[in-house]
Amino acid sequence: MVDTHAHLNFRDFDKDRNQIIKECRENGIFAINVGSDYESSKKAVEIAEKENGFYAAVGLHPSNIETKLIKQPDHDFLEKFFDSAKYETLAKSPKVKAIGETGIDLWRRPKSKEKRILFEKEQESFFLPQLELAKKLNLPLIIHCRIAFEEMFKVLAGAGVTGTAHCFTGTWEQAQKFLDMGFYLGFTGIIFKMDLIEVIKKCPMDRMLLETDCPYLSPPDFGEQRNTPLSLPVIAAKIASIKNLTAEEIISRSSENAQKLFKLDF
Repeated sequence: MVDTHAHLNFRDFDKDRNQIIKECRENGIFAINVGSDYESSKKAVEIAEKENGFYAAVGLHPSNIETKLIKQPDHDFLEKFFDSAKYETLAKSPKVKAIGETGIDLWRRPKSKEKRILFEKEQESFFLPQLELAKKLNLPLIIHCRIAFEEMFKVLAGAGVTGTAHCFTGTWEQAQKFLDMGFYLGFTGIIFKMDLIEVIKKCPMDRMLLETDCPYLSPPDFGEQRNTPLSLPVIAAKIASIKNLTAEEIISRSSENAQKLFKLDF
């Protein structure tokens, strides 16, 4: 089975990363570790090049963009601009299978209308060069879209790219728009917290991907506060119950989809 969106490259796993990777192997789990900034993208590539069955995506998350338009948490992961050349160099590794995660996030946004418009434009200005990099390298996009579906659709219209809508949380109508553009839908443990039953029921089997987004979004039945790729069977079982299928069918089809979209060599 394939976790198409993990963050074992994050500091949360510095103490036991090797052990988690070992347990993933023992349970037949492959994973794509996804970058959210340059350093975490670089770490994802390092892991992928060292570990069989593990791959990488490189990109700049919208929450890691330095901005003066909203109050941001104090950390060292903010980037003033998207350095396309640096990320392209990382993406030359054959273990890099996507650009992302990148996109538009309007969950935290300015209160005034004028600043909101500037904020949206600022986010788009970081997203567009990553979209172009994906096109240049013929790689799929891993899209982060939170409270920004209409803004996202405007950017993607006619862009000629494909990929996955990571951790999809929208309506079926919004899901259809992604599907019509050739995108896949990624489902995480958030399906235990949000009503995505209609979307899951109607999502075509050949467009569905499984994700954990670890260390975040741990399913309630997983038993650990920090999520890992080992929760993937729990997510598969929940989807199977909604679609009236077996967990084995969900795992098999989603793995085939991951292999097709990301050109995984397993």
